[in-house]
Amino acid sequence: MTEYVVEMKGICKRFGGVEALKSVDLELRRGEIMGIVGDNGAGKSTLMKILSGAYQADDGEIFIDGQRVHIQNPQNAFNLGIGMIYQDLALFNNLDVAKNIFIGRELVRGPFNFLMDKKRMYTQAEEVIRELRVDIKSPRMNVARMSGGQRQMVACARAIAFQSKVLIMDEPTAALGVTEAGKLLGLIGNLKEMGLSILLITQRIPDILAIADRVFVLKGGQRQDILDISQVTLDDVVTMIVKGKNPNENHTPEVEYKSFG
Repeated sequence: MTEYVVEMKGICKRFGGVEALKSVDLELRRGEIMGIVGDNGAGKSTLMKILSGAYQADDGEIFIDGQRVHIQNPQNAFNLGIGMIYQDLALFNNLDVAKNIFIGRELVRGPFNFLMDKKRMYTQAEEVIRELRVDIKSPRMNVARMSGGQRQMVACARAIAFQSKVLIMDEPTAALGVTEAGKLLGLIGNLKEMGLSILLITQRIPDILAIADRVFVLKGGQRQDILDISQVTLDDVVTMIVKGKNPNENHTPEVEYKSFG
């Protein structure tokens, strides 16, 4: 078994005359949390959408568990154990937690698999909620009545219910207050303990420093470096975002931190 659950090699993506990604490499270790950071337009979401099947690369290779794969759509990614939680979450406000978890993948019963097995869906949803140790009292709670943090937890539960081994999260704490963001970061830590590998797109660099193992820095569609969190500071990461690789060590970024938080 290889060290990496995901390897992306030489990934290129163009939109007309714009080269969004320029031969980008990424290596995700098993059971690690990796932050994906960069300024607006750096290529963060584009790279992750290629891994999740929403986009297709114009060039490059993807390996899952050491095997080369062709991810042409989200279903391919799902079958490979890759789940992505987008910033808008794609939840249905008129449905409860269990129905949101199983939407589009309902459990069925009967001789012709014609009837939805609601009892089993609620039971399994409750088991997932308990396993995640999240602040959701019942799988019958209506999503419309939930806070932003609880909704993020439902989206995580949906990914876990279908045995994702790689979870991509796009700005999960962006719209949350301090307390809810802290709870969600705790949940992400729980997911790591369960054996998931997590790619976390965010501009809130303190979140990365708090829970990640490594941080991947993109600038102008190019990989700058992958840094070990234990060996960097907030200023190191911000400086690389602004200046790129090999920045002047004495340079103070001429940006306010709030631009990234």
